[in-house]
Amino acid sequence: MHEVSFDEALDLVRDKDSRYARDAYLFIREALDHTQKAAGKENRGRVRQHVSGQELLGGIRDFALSQFGPMTVTVLEEWGICNCQDFGNMVFNMVEIGLLAKTEKDSLEDFSEGYDFHDAFCKPYLPSSRLSKPKNDVKARS
Repeated sequence: MHEVSFDEALDLVRDKDSRYARDAYLFIREALDHTQKAAGKENRGRVRQHVSGQELLGGIRDFALSQFGPMTVTVLEEWGICNCQDFGNMVFNMVEIGLLAKTEKDSLEDFSEGYDFHDAFCKPYLPSSRLSKPKNDVKARS
């Protein structure tokens, strides 16, 4: 029996669920690697094999901002990703096909209480003058 490559496994995932672009799954894999390495630095160099959904969401945010900067939301939306639940759907698609593993404590709901995309990916690039004003603050003109 031949071992399925990552690319072949992605084809299987996308055959079952075509909502997300192939590049989105490659990004998730790289973001997971990034998250595990960052967690390893916090654990005196020992790379952790498992990260929680919340830890992965933080790693995805950091990795996306480092890769795409102010274009992050545009890139993610192009790939079909509009919220943190989409990240969870992709992770669990990969778990289902055997590309990733999960523990008994892991669930899709771990991703439902993620962050707001505007706050996570747009606010870091807004000028400070835009951050201090309420969104609907419109001054009346005389």
